[in-house]
Amino acid sequence: MALASTQPSMDLGCEKPIVWTIAGSDSGGGAGIQADLLTMHALEAHGCSVITSVTAQNSVAVDLVEAVSDEMLLAQLDSLLSDLPPKAIKIGLLSDQQQLERVANWLAIDLKDYQKRHDVTVAVIVDPVMVASSGDKLNLANRLDFTPFKGLITLITPNMFELQALTQPIDDLQQAHLAGQQLAALLQTNVLVKGGDNGGLWHQQYAQDIFVCRQAERTSPLHQQRSFLLKGPRVGDQQYRQQGCHGSGCTLSSAIATVMAHGFVLHDAVVVAKAFVTQGIACAIAPGQGHAPVEKTRWPDSLAYFPHIDVLDDGPWMSAANVNFPRCNDQQASLGVYPVVDEVSLIATLLDAGAKTIQLRIKQNDDPLLSEKITEAVALGYRHQAQLFINDHWQLAIAQRAFGIHLGQEDLYQADLAAIAENGCRLGLSSHGYFEALIALQVKPSYLALGHIFATTTKTMPSTPQGLAHLSRYVQLFSGTVPLVAIGGIDAENLSLVKQTQVDDIAVVRAVTQAACPASAYQQLSHAWQEA
Repeated sequence: MALASTQPSMDLGCEKPIVWTIAGSDSGGGAGIQADLLTMHALEAHGCSVITSVTAQNSVAVDLVEAVSDEMLLAQLDSLLSDLPPKAIKIGLLSDQQQLERVANWLAIDLKDYQKRHDVTVAVIVDPVMVASSGDKLNLANRLDFTPFKGLITLITPNMFELQALTQPIDDLQQAHLAGQQLAALLQTNVLVKGGDNGGLWHQQYAQDIFVCRQAERTSPLHQQRSFLLKGPRVGDQQYRQQGCHGSGCTLSSAIATVMAHGFVLHDAVVVAKAFVTQGIACAIAPGQGHAPVEKTRWPDSLAYFPHIDVLDDGPWMSAANVNFPRCNDQQASLGVYPVVDEVSLIATLLDAGAKTIQLRIKQNDDPLLSEKITEAVALGYRHQAQLFINDHWQLAIAQRAFGIHLGQEDLYQADLAAIAENGCRLGLSSHGYFEALIALQVKPSYLALGHIFATTTKTMPSTPQGLAHLSRYVQLFSGTVPLVAIGGIDAENLSLVKQTQVDDIAVVRAVTQAACPASAYQQLSHAWQEA
């Protein structure tokens, strides 16, 4: 049964972004343009379509495929761009090599010019459709060459059959990963290798996909430079588990484009889209005699549908998969207003003002007094029976038996999480979206920080502000797992809006550290938070 459409937990003025689908029409309504538009609507976007071909098909077979003329193809693209420019584009069925090159040329000239003139970036997601779920061929050519898309697209999403056609024969997970890396280098793009319908080549229990970052992404934060295995649950009727659902690839790629159009980064869009498809398969009902189409439900808000994320690249990784970090003090179930400061003297001032949770964040690793400052801060925390967290410097924090340690995502690949847990330290983790939050929750931290919500000048951020709409979605999904702490640009003016998202706690930096009287500022913020 389909799930009713729901909105975020509060009205935050979310716009309906415009998303395009460049694909073929499926007369059976289960895939292609029809599936894409339904997906975009379910994920709260306005969908526009550029039809590349018309197919006569139902749930059992594809009877005829007929490409549109080059003139019609280009007229659709130009007409839409003049009035309904996209935030993101999904490209599906391309009838032949000539049509593929026409679209690639349009991306290279017209779309590139539009992006330059308006100073925007349009995500382009390519689903290299070749064969329908029924087994019938959809392209008019034996094989398409996708190299004209080199450097022009954000992501390509081949399934196992398509990956082999584009690279080489594949027998196992390792070969699939290598082929994904080969394709990423060939097209200079990110690659999502879909393994859910591969007949159990990798794993019968899970629907596993491989996410490979393109080489150009190596300048991004460390955790975004790796390849990941996304292990999603297999759901739905046993028949669908064996045969698969119609339109799953179309739905996935259009969902990725739509989520990116809402301002989420690619990593976030991939996991949300995978959850959306899993949720849709769980609700699928077959209207005909063949494969059931993926149901287009709603923005996924149940962790049961989201994938488990494992790293595939060599190198240090989280060795604490089975470690449970202690929760914060029972008598201090809520962190409340959580100041983050860079001076020990401010810790003493705020603890005297009544703060019960506080963080020392010293970013200068070459500070000659670093060890002494951490020692003094930890002692102050215990003297006031407060929850004192040390940011980053986990070795020194362990040595001083600090109450807690706070780490960023990059540190998860280097810190000894087992040692932190063995010493009884609480662990707080930062996240900047769905993907990072899912990874953080797999470590079972003491709390999860969600940010940055508003623009901040206290540190250089690798991402744009999340905003209240995104925060509301995170809270809706992660509520009840661990305490959720919003951070980034929060002050007296926006505090009540943050409280409306129902996030558990807030961390404040400038609102306290740059106040004329930090103690009074903290007390006023705490009172406002309690009353909001």
